[in-house]
Amino acid sequence: MVFDRLLFRIHAIERMLEHEITEVDVRDVLERGEVIEEVREVDSQMKRLYLHYVDSRPIHVVAIDNEEMQCTVVITAYEPDLMRWEQGFRKRRR
Repeated sequence: MVFDRLLFRIHAIERMLEHEITEVDVRDVLERGEVIEEVREVDSQMKRLYLHYVDSRPIHVVAIDNEEMQCTVVITAYEPDLMRWEQGFRKRRR
């Protein structure tokens, strides 16, 4: 589930500026992307890592749906690189 309202953490905004990722790009990733990792947080919320290609460019977005606030909290967004990710950007290198 992705809520209509997005809340961006400062870290996410910094990474978005660094990687020239727009809010529109993030929304596209969240709405059309593939969940490639899920981790249950201490408060039982599910943190998800999404992958989607925007204009042939891979973008990862980490987000949590906050049902209490009725928003999706964007933790970070970045363009993955092959130094840390295997080809296809779905699995981390060991």
